[in-house]
Amino acid sequence: MNEEMIRKNSIKLKRKKRFKQNIPLLLIFFPVIIFYLTFKYAPIMGNIIAFKEYNFFDGIFGSPWVGFHNFELLFTQTQTLNIIRNTLMLSVLQLVFGFPAPIILAILLNEVRKMFFKRTIQTIVYLPHFFNWVIIGGIVLTLFSMESGFINHWIERWTGEPYPFLYKPLSWIGVFISSGIWKEMGFGTIIYLAVIGMINPSLYESASIDGANKFRQIWHITLPQMRPTIIILFILATGNVMEVGFDQVYMLQNPVVSNVAEVISTYIYRVGLLGAQFSLSAAMGLFEALVGLVLVLSANWIARKFDQGLF
Repeated sequence: MNEEMIRKNSIKLKRKKRFKQNIPLLLIFFPVIIFYLTFKYAPIMGNIIAFKEYNFFDGIFGSPWVGFHNFELLFTQTQTLNIIRNTLMLSVLQLVFGFPAPIILAILLNEVRKMFFKRTIQTIVYLPHFFNWVIIGGIVLTLFSMESGFINHWIERWTGEPYPFLYKPLSWIGVFISSGIWKEMGFGTIIYLAVIGMINPSLYESASIDGANKFRQIWHITLPQMRPTIIILFILATGNVMEVGFDQVYMLQNPVVSNVAEVISTYIYRVGLLGAQFSLSAAMGLFEALVGLVLVLSANWIARKFDQGLF
């Protein structure tokens, strides 16, 4: 009995000592907790208005309950299915074309032996990440505008008439996806280059001695070593499949291509803020979040089957 008490006291002393040692780290982490509680978790309470007929006078808790009426109203509108289709289509295209882009660029840059050239390319591709979508949107409009666009200036000289890149659905989607890749490709490349830099060089030397060419080395050494990072970033990207960035769409869309450019985020802005239908937009936002949660859990479940799960 005495030995048991001594063991418990010893464990208590160790915990107290560990707590005191970690006090500086806990103090550093405290503002992060406050930030997430204030700006990430507290706003979740606002989703309650998706089940209410919200009005300013009664407030969030005083407004009358309407159950799933807002969801029924949302999914009986013909434009809702079109908006969800557009969101899914643009997100999946971003994932299919945008996700592999930094991986390919990182592998190509890793093979560059001229450090000056490599650093220059890294800086150039990383730079757009710091630009706001207002600036990126302005650059895109400057390039593809029918009246004064740089590209249309040359097309008009060759063919006699400009091409409406931003007014045809297919070309608008191409411009949208390309601008997104251009803006964020550099940031992802930095992450993958850091992963490649941690690969043991002796693996490449051994493969080279065995006669493996560059392609074989990339396929059998570089990509397998990058796999855990690729899977983690893919799981995180999957969670955003239902969330096409508002800024990018809002800056590039126009009424002519609204049949492919209207997505959930712009719908919430238009109906919720401009139309003051807060309950309806909250229902759409909640639906978007739930689908994102299901996609993240599904992707992580599949990854865990290969011992690469995020959680």
